[in-house]
Amino acid sequence: MLEVAEGAVVLGDAFSALRVALEGAPAPPLEVGDLAIVEGAPAPTDCALASARIVERIAPRKPPRARAGAAAPPSSETERAIHRGRGAALAQRAAALAAVRALFAERGFLEVETPSMVPSPGLDLHLDAFAVQAARPTFLITSPEYQMKRLLSGGVPRCFQLARCFRRGELGDRHNPEFTMLEWYRAFAGVDEVMADTEAIVQRVAGALGADGTISTSGKQVRLERPFPRISIGEAFARWAGVPADDAIALASSDEERFFRLLVDAVEPAIAALRHPVFLVDFPAPLASLARLKPSDPRVCERFELYVAGVELCNGFGELTDPVEQRARLLADQAARAAQGKPVYPIDERFLDALEEGMPPAAGNALGVDRLVALCLGAASIGDVLAFPHGWL
Repeated sequence: MLEVAEGAVVLGDAFSALRVALEGAPAPPLEVGDLAIVEGAPAPTDCALASARIVERIAPRKPPRARAGAAAPPSSETERAIHRGRGAALAQRAAALAAVRALFAERGFLEVETPSMVPSPGLDLHLDAFAVQAARPTFLITSPEYQMKRLLSGGVPRCFQLARCFRRGELGDRHNPEFTMLEWYRAFAGVDEVMADTEAIVQRVAGALGADGTISTSGKQVRLERPFPRISIGEAFARWAGVPADDAIALASSDEERFFRLLVDAVEPAIAALRHPVFLVDFPAPLASLARLKPSDPRVCERFELYVAGVELCNGFGELTDPVEQRARLLADQAARAAQGKPVYPIDERFLDALEEGMPPAAGNALGVDRLVALCLGAASIGDVLAFPHGWL
Protein backbone atom coordinates (compact mmCIF):
# COMPACT_ATOMS: atom_id res chain seq x y z
CA MET A 1 0.00 0.00 0.00
CA LEU A 2 1.55 3.28 -1.12
CA GLU A 3 -1.19 5.69 -0.09
CA VAL A 4 -4.37 5.52 1.97
CA ALA A 5 -7.13 8.14 1.58
CA GLU A 6 -10.86 8.40 2.24
CA GLY A 7 -12.56 5.90 -0.03
CA ALA A 8 -9.44 5.03 -2.02
CA VAL A 9 -5.96 3.53 -1.81
CA VAL A 10 -2.94 3.38 -4.10
CA LEU A 11 -1.36 -0.03 -4.51
CA GLY A 12 2.04 -0.47 -6.04
CA ASP A 13 4.99 -2.76 -6.63
CA ALA A 14 8.49 -2.17 -7.88
CA PHE A 15 7.26 -1.40 -11.41
CA SER A 16 3.91 0.40 -11.32
CA ALA A 17 1.12 1.87 -9.19
CA LEU A 18 -2.67 1.43 -9.30
CA ARG A 19 -5.33 3.72 -7.79
CA VAL A 20 -8.23 1.75 -6.27
CA ALA A 21 -11.60 3.38 -5.49
CA LEU A 22 -13.23 1.49 -2.63
CA GLU A 23 -16.99 1.02 -2.44
CA GLY A 24 -19.48 -1.01 -0.46
CA ALA A 25 -18.75 -2.30 3.02
CA PRO A 26 -16.24 -0.33 5.09
CA ALA A 27 -12.71 -1.43 4.49
CA PRO A 28 -10.65 -2.80 7.35
CA PRO A 29 -8.16 -0.36 8.88
CA LEU A 30 -5.40 0.20 6.34
CA GLU A 31 -1.91 1.64 6.65
CA VAL A 32 0.84 2.52 4.24
CA GLY A 33 3.05 -0.54 3.88
CA ASP A 34 0.25 -3.08 4.18
CA LEU A 35 -0.02 -5.88 1.64
CA ALA A 36 -3.54 -6.03 0.17
CA ILE A 37 -5.55 -8.16 -2.22
CA VAL A 38 -8.43 -6.33 -3.93
CA GLU A 39 -11.22 -7.08 -6.38
CA GLY A 40 -12.74 -4.48 -8.67
CA ALA A 41 -13.61 -3.39 -12.17
CA PRO A 42 -11.25 -1.46 -14.47
CA ALA A 43 -11.93 2.26 -14.33
CA PRO A 44 -12.21 4.37 -17.50
CA THR A 45 -8.82 5.89 -16.75
CA ASP A 46 -5.58 3.92 -16.96
CA CYS A 47 -3.97 2.44 -13.85
CA ALA A 48 -7.16 2.47 -11.77
CA LEU A 49 -9.85 0.18 -10.38
CA ALA A 50 -13.39 1.26 -9.50
CA SER A 51 -16.02 -0.26 -7.22
CA ALA A 52 -13.34 -2.31 -5.54
CA ARG A 53 -13.24 -4.06 -2.22
CA ILE A 54 -10.44 -5.30 0.00
CA VAL A 55 -10.41 -9.10 -0.08
CA GLU A 56 -7.50 -9.52 2.31
CA ARG A 57 -5.22 -7.21 4.23
CA ILE A 58 -1.84 -8.46 5.45
CA ALA A 59 -0.14 -6.24 7.96
CA PRO A 60 3.64 -6.78 7.84
CA ARG A 61 5.25 -7.87 11.08
CA LYS A 62 7.90 -5.21 10.48
CA PRO A 63 6.26 -2.17 8.86
CA PRO A 64 8.46 -0.09 6.56
CA ARG A 65 10.34 2.65 8.36
CA ALA A 66 10.21 6.27 7.33
CA ARG A 67 12.07 6.97 4.11
CA ALA A 68 15.68 8.02 4.54
CA GLY A 69 17.38 10.91 2.76
CA ALA A 70 18.43 10.37 -0.84
CA ALA A 71 22.12 10.00 0.10
CA ALA A 72 21.49 7.57 2.99
CA PRO A 73 21.14 3.79 2.67
CA PRO A 74 17.47 2.81 2.23
CA SER A 75 15.59 2.09 5.42
CA SER A 76 13.51 -0.77 3.96
CA GLU A 77 13.16 -3.01 0.92
CA THR A 78 10.08 -1.11 -0.28
CA GLU A 79 11.96 2.16 -0.10
CA ARG A 80 14.83 0.62 -2.06
CA ALA A 81 12.76 -1.08 -4.77
CA ILE A 82 9.83 1.34 -5.08
CA HIS A 83 10.65 4.82 -3.78
CA ARG A 84 14.30 4.74 -4.88
CA GLY A 85 13.25 3.36 -8.27
CA ARG A 86 15.47 0.31 -8.12
CA GLY A 87 12.79 -1.99 -9.52
CA ALA A 88 12.39 0.17 -12.62
CA ALA A 89 16.17 0.36 -13.04
CA LEU A 90 16.45 -3.43 -12.86
CA ALA A 91 13.80 -3.80 -15.56
CA GLN A 92 15.81 -1.43 -17.77
CA ARG A 93 19.00 -3.32 -16.97
CA ALA A 94 17.32 -6.56 -18.07
CA ALA A 95 16.32 -4.89 -21.35
CA ALA A 96 19.96 -3.85 -21.87
CA LEU A 97 21.23 -7.40 -21.30
CA ALA A 98 18.62 -8.77 -23.70
CA ALA A 99 19.78 -6.26 -26.33
CA VAL A 100 23.40 -7.36 -25.86
CA ARG A 101 22.52 -11.02 -26.23
CA ALA A 102 20.44 -10.34 -29.34
CA LEU A 103 23.28 -8.43 -30.99
CA PHE A 104 25.82 -11.20 -30.38
CA ALA A 105 23.36 -13.84 -31.60
CA GLU A 106 22.96 -11.86 -34.84
CA ARG A 107 26.74 -11.84 -35.25
CA GLY A 108 27.24 -15.55 -34.72
CA PHE A 109 28.79 -15.50 -31.24
CA LEU A 110 28.45 -18.34 -28.75
CA GLU A 111 27.49 -17.32 -25.22
CA VAL A 112 29.71 -19.15 -22.71
CA GLU A 113 30.09 -19.43 -18.96
CA THR A 114 33.54 -19.99 -17.49
CA PRO A 115 34.45 -20.59 -13.82
CA SER A 116 34.38 -17.82 -11.23
CA MET A 117 37.02 -19.59 -9.10
CA VAL A 118 40.36 -19.95 -10.90
CA PRO A 119 44.00 -20.81 -10.10
CA SER A 120 45.19 -17.37 -11.23
CA PRO A 121 43.11 -14.17 -11.39
CA GLY A 122 45.64 -12.39 -13.60
CA LEU A 123 48.75 -10.47 -12.68
CA ASP A 124 47.84 -6.88 -13.58
CA LEU A 125 49.70 -4.64 -11.14
CA HIS A 126 46.62 -2.49 -10.57
CA LEU A 127 44.10 -5.26 -9.86
CA ASP A 128 43.81 -7.17 -6.59
CA ALA A 129 41.80 -10.37 -6.23
CA PHE A 130 39.80 -12.11 -3.53
CA ALA A 131 41.36 -15.37 -2.36
CA VAL A 132 39.06 -18.36 -1.80
CA GLN A 133 39.67 -21.05 0.80
CA ALA A 134 40.18 -24.23 -1.19
CA ALA A 135 42.43 -27.28 -1.44
CA ARG A 136 44.83 -25.30 -3.63
CA PRO A 137 45.34 -21.56 -4.17
CA THR A 138 42.14 -20.31 -5.78
CA PHE A 139 40.82 -16.82 -6.53
CA LEU A 140 37.65 -15.16 -7.73
CA ILE A 141 38.11 -13.90 -11.27
CA THR A 142 38.98 -10.28 -11.98
CA SER A 143 38.18 -11.13 -15.63
CA PRO A 144 37.32 -14.37 -17.49
CA GLU A 145 40.09 -13.66 -20.01
CA TYR A 146 42.36 -16.67 -19.55
CA GLN A 147 39.58 -19.24 -19.79
CA MET A 148 37.91 -17.58 -22.77
CA LYS A 149 41.20 -17.53 -24.64
CA ARG A 150 41.57 -21.22 -23.91
CA LEU A 151 38.24 -21.68 -25.71
CA LEU A 152 39.68 -19.82 -28.72
CA SER A 153 42.63 -22.21 -28.71
CA GLY A 154 40.19 -25.10 -28.58
CA GLY A 155 38.44 -24.02 -31.76
CA VAL A 156 35.62 -21.71 -30.58
CA PRO A 157 35.91 -18.84 -33.08
CA ARG A 158 33.59 -16.26 -31.51
CA CYS A 159 32.41 -16.20 -27.92
CA PHE A 160 31.02 -13.76 -25.39
CA GLN A 161 30.19 -13.82 -21.72
CA LEU A 162 28.29 -11.71 -19.21
CA ALA A 163 30.53 -12.57 -16.29
CA ARG A 164 30.41 -11.72 -12.62
CA CYS A 165 33.85 -10.38 -11.75
CA PHE A 166 35.44 -9.46 -8.44
CA ARG A 167 38.12 -6.91 -7.59
CA ARG A 168 39.33 -6.15 -4.10
CA GLY A 169 39.56 -2.54 -2.97
CA GLU A 170 37.28 -1.11 -5.65
CA LEU A 171 34.28 0.86 -4.35
CA GLY A 172 32.84 4.15 -5.56
CA ASP A 173 30.47 5.72 -8.09
CA ARG A 174 32.04 3.67 -10.91
CA HIS A 175 33.30 0.69 -8.94
CA ASN A 176 31.83 -2.16 -6.92
CA PRO A 177 33.78 -5.14 -5.54
CA GLU A 178 31.44 -7.42 -7.54
CA PHE A 179 30.32 -6.30 -10.99
CA THR A 180 29.23 -7.52 -14.41
CA MET A 181 31.71 -7.64 -17.26
CA LEU A 182 30.80 -8.19 -20.89
CA GLU A 183 33.79 -9.88 -22.48
CA TRP A 184 34.03 -11.16 -26.04
CA TYR A 185 36.62 -12.49 -28.50
CA ARG A 186 36.85 -12.82 -32.27
CA ALA A 187 39.32 -15.27 -33.80
CA PHE A 188 40.96 -14.17 -37.06
CA ALA A 189 39.95 -10.55 -36.45
CA GLY A 190 41.63 -7.35 -35.34
CA VAL A 191 40.89 -4.38 -33.12
CA ASP A 192 38.92 -2.58 -35.84
CA GLU A 193 36.29 -5.33 -35.91
CA VAL A 194 36.04 -5.38 -32.13
CA MET A 195 35.78 -1.59 -31.95
CA ALA A 196 32.92 -1.84 -34.46
CA ASP A 197 31.26 -4.39 -32.15
CA THR A 198 31.72 -1.96 -29.27
CA GLU A 199 30.07 0.90 -31.14
CA ALA A 200 27.12 -1.33 -32.00
CA ILE A 201 26.74 -2.46 -28.38
CA VAL A 202 26.70 1.11 -27.06
CA GLN A 203 24.13 2.15 -29.64
CA ARG A 204 21.98 -0.96 -29.14
CA VAL A 205 21.91 -0.62 -25.35
CA ALA A 206 21.19 3.10 -25.53
CA GLY A 207 18.33 2.39 -27.93
CA ALA A 208 16.91 -0.33 -25.68
CA LEU A 209 16.89 2.18 -22.83
CA GLY A 210 15.04 4.85 -24.77
CA ALA A 211 17.85 6.94 -26.22
CA ASP A 212 17.60 7.91 -29.89
CA GLY A 213 21.20 8.39 -30.94
CA THR A 214 21.94 10.65 -27.98
CA ILE A 215 22.33 10.10 -24.26
CA SER A 216 21.98 12.72 -21.53
CA THR A 217 24.50 12.51 -18.72
CA SER A 218 26.39 14.86 -16.41
CA GLY A 219 24.31 17.77 -17.66
CA LYS A 220 25.20 17.38 -21.34
CA GLN A 221 24.08 15.60 -24.48
CA VAL A 222 26.44 13.02 -25.99
CA ARG A 223 25.89 11.97 -29.61
CA LEU A 224 26.42 8.32 -30.49
CA GLU A 225 26.91 8.51 -34.26
CA ARG A 226 29.24 5.87 -35.68
CA PRO A 227 32.11 5.56 -36.19
CA PHE A 228 33.35 6.90 -32.88
CA PRO A 229 36.54 8.95 -33.39
CA ARG A 230 39.89 7.23 -32.71
CA ILE A 231 42.81 9.14 -31.24
CA SER A 232 46.17 7.70 -30.29
CA ILE A 233 47.64 8.19 -26.84
CA GLY A 234 50.46 10.18 -28.42
CA GLU A 235 48.03 12.53 -30.19
CA ALA A 236 45.96 12.94 -27.02
CA PHE A 237 48.98 13.95 -24.95
CA ALA A 238 50.13 16.37 -27.63
CA ARG A 239 46.68 17.95 -27.91
CA TRP A 240 45.66 18.16 -24.27
CA ALA A 241 48.75 17.70 -22.07
CA GLY A 242 51.27 19.72 -24.07
CA VAL A 243 53.61 16.73 -24.43
CA PRO A 244 54.82 15.77 -27.93
CA ALA A 245 53.55 12.39 -29.07
CA ASP A 246 56.96 10.69 -29.14
CA ASP A 247 57.79 12.05 -25.69
CA ALA A 248 54.48 10.79 -24.31
CA ILE A 249 55.17 7.28 -25.58
CA ALA A 250 58.67 7.35 -24.06
CA LEU A 251 57.30 8.73 -20.79
CA ALA A 252 55.42 5.50 -20.10
CA SER A 253 58.82 3.76 -19.83
CA SER A 254 60.85 6.48 -18.13
CA ASP A 255 58.31 7.90 -15.66
CA GLU A 256 55.10 5.88 -15.50
CA GLU A 257 53.81 7.85 -12.52
CA ARG A 258 54.01 11.15 -14.44
CA PHE A 259 52.47 9.50 -17.50
CA PHE A 260 49.39 8.45 -15.54
CA ARG A 261 49.20 11.78 -13.72
CA LEU A 262 49.03 13.62 -17.05
CA LEU A 263 46.51 11.10 -18.36
CA VAL A 264 44.23 11.59 -15.34
CA ASP A 265 44.74 15.34 -14.83
CA ALA A 266 44.87 16.60 -18.43
CA VAL A 267 43.80 14.05 -21.03
CA GLU A 268 40.77 12.44 -19.38
CA PRO A 269 39.11 15.76 -18.36
CA ALA A 270 39.48 17.03 -21.93
CA ILE A 271 37.89 13.85 -23.28
CA ALA A 272 35.08 14.14 -20.72
CA ALA A 273 34.17 17.57 -22.11
CA LEU A 274 33.60 16.19 -25.62
CA ARG A 275 30.06 15.65 -26.89
CA HIS A 276 30.87 12.33 -28.54
CA PRO A 277 32.54 9.04 -27.56
CA VAL A 278 36.27 8.62 -28.18
CA PHE A 279 38.46 5.55 -28.56
CA LEU A 280 41.95 6.04 -27.14
CA VAL A 281 44.22 3.73 -29.13
CA ASP A 282 47.90 2.77 -29.52
CA PHE A 283 48.94 2.64 -25.87
CA PRO A 284 52.69 2.65 -25.11
CA ALA A 285 54.25 -0.82 -25.16
CA PRO A 286 54.92 -0.93 -21.37
CA LEU A 287 51.12 -0.81 -20.89
CA ALA A 288 50.43 -3.69 -23.26
CA SER A 289 49.28 -6.17 -20.60
CA LEU A 290 47.99 -9.06 -22.76
CA ALA A 291 47.91 -7.07 -26.02
CA ARG A 292 50.31 -7.63 -28.89
CA LEU A 293 52.72 -4.95 -30.01
CA LYS A 294 51.71 -3.08 -33.14
CA PRO A 295 53.69 -4.56 -36.07
CA SER A 296 54.07 -1.17 -37.78
CA ASP A 297 55.28 0.56 -34.60
CA PRO A 298 56.43 -1.73 -31.75
CA ARG A 299 56.73 1.27 -29.42
CA VAL A 300 52.97 0.95 -28.99
CA CYS A 301 50.52 -1.92 -28.62
CA GLU A 302 47.12 -2.85 -30.01
CA ARG A 303 45.18 -1.70 -26.99
CA PHE A 304 42.17 0.62 -26.90
CA GLU A 305 39.81 2.13 -24.35
CA LEU A 306 36.44 3.75 -25.03
CA TYR A 307 35.45 6.91 -23.16
CA VAL A 308 31.89 8.25 -23.17
CA ALA A 309 31.21 11.48 -21.24
CA GLY A 310 34.38 10.88 -19.25
CA VAL A 311 33.45 7.31 -18.32
CA GLU A 312 35.96 4.63 -19.32
CA LEU A 313 33.74 1.82 -20.57
CA CYS A 314 36.11 -0.84 -21.84
CA ASN A 315 39.62 -2.11 -22.37
CA GLY A 316 40.25 -4.03 -25.59
CA PHE A 317 43.24 -5.74 -27.19
CA GLY A 318 44.61 -7.18 -30.34
CA GLU A 319 45.55 -10.32 -28.44
CA LEU A 320 49.07 -11.52 -27.76
CA THR A 321 49.37 -15.16 -28.91
CA ASP A 322 53.11 -15.76 -28.47
CA PRO A 323 53.53 -18.04 -25.42
CA VAL A 324 57.19 -17.13 -24.89
CA GLU A 325 56.54 -13.39 -24.82
CA GLN A 326 53.43 -13.90 -22.71
CA ARG A 327 55.36 -15.88 -20.08
CA ALA A 328 58.06 -13.20 -19.96
CA ARG A 329 55.41 -10.53 -19.37
CA LEU A 330 53.72 -12.55 -16.63
CA LEU A 331 57.05 -13.08 -14.86
CA ALA A 332 57.70 -9.34 -15.09
CA ASP A 333 54.25 -8.68 -13.65
CA GLN A 334 54.97 -11.01 -10.74
CA ALA A 335 58.22 -9.18 -10.05
CA ALA A 336 56.47 -5.80 -10.18
CA ARG A 337 53.80 -6.96 -7.73
CA ALA A 338 56.45 -8.30 -5.37
CA ALA A 339 58.41 -5.03 -5.56
CA GLN A 340 55.32 -3.11 -4.47
CA GLY A 341 54.49 -5.51 -1.65
CA LYS A 342 51.34 -6.78 -3.35
CA PRO A 343 50.11 -10.39 -3.35
CA VAL A 344 51.89 -12.34 -6.08
CA TYR A 345 49.43 -14.62 -7.84
CA PRO A 346 50.44 -17.83 -9.64
CA ILE A 347 50.94 -18.02 -13.38
CA ASP A 348 48.13 -19.91 -15.08
CA GLU A 349 50.11 -22.67 -16.77
CA ARG A 350 47.10 -24.07 -18.62
CA PHE A 351 46.54 -20.68 -20.21
CA LEU A 352 50.14 -20.72 -21.44
CA ASP A 353 49.72 -24.33 -22.56
CA ALA A 354 46.75 -23.17 -24.67
CA LEU A 355 48.97 -20.55 -26.32
CA GLU A 356 51.57 -23.25 -26.96
CA GLU A 357 48.88 -25.39 -28.56
CA GLY A 358 48.06 -22.49 -30.84
CA MET A 359 45.67 -19.62 -30.28
CA PRO A 360 44.53 -18.05 -33.56
CA PRO A 361 45.08 -14.37 -34.23
CA ALA A 362 42.29 -12.64 -32.33
CA ALA A 363 40.99 -9.48 -30.75
CA GLY A 364 38.79 -9.03 -27.72
CA ASN A 365 37.25 -6.55 -25.36
CA ALA A 366 36.07 -6.27 -21.76
CA LEU A 367 33.25 -3.78 -21.18
CA GLY A 368 31.71 -2.71 -17.86
CA VAL A 369 27.99 -3.44 -18.13
CA ASP A 370 27.05 -1.55 -14.95
CA ARG A 371 28.84 1.56 -16.22
CA LEU A 372 27.17 1.39 -19.62
CA VAL A 373 23.66 0.97 -18.21
CA ALA A 374 24.20 3.77 -15.67
CA LEU A 375 25.54 6.03 -18.41
CA CYS A 376 22.59 5.39 -20.73
CA LEU A 377 20.12 6.08 -17.90
CA GLY A 378 21.91 9.23 -16.78
CA ALA A 379 22.57 7.71 -13.35
CA ALA A 380 25.27 9.30 -11.20
CA SER A 381 26.49 5.97 -9.82
CA ILE A 382 26.57 2.35 -10.94
CA GLY A 383 24.94 1.59 -7.58
CA ASP A 384 21.75 3.06 -9.07
CA VAL A 385 21.50 0.14 -11.52
CA LEU A 386 22.58 -2.70 -9.21
CA ALA A 387 20.09 -4.78 -7.26
CA PHE A 388 22.31 -4.72 -4.18
CA PRO A 389 25.29 -2.32 -4.21
CA HIS A 390 27.99 -3.36 -1.78
CA GLY A 391 27.00 -0.72 0.78
CA TRP A 392 23.41 -2.00 0.91
CA LEU A 393 24.15 -5.63 1.72
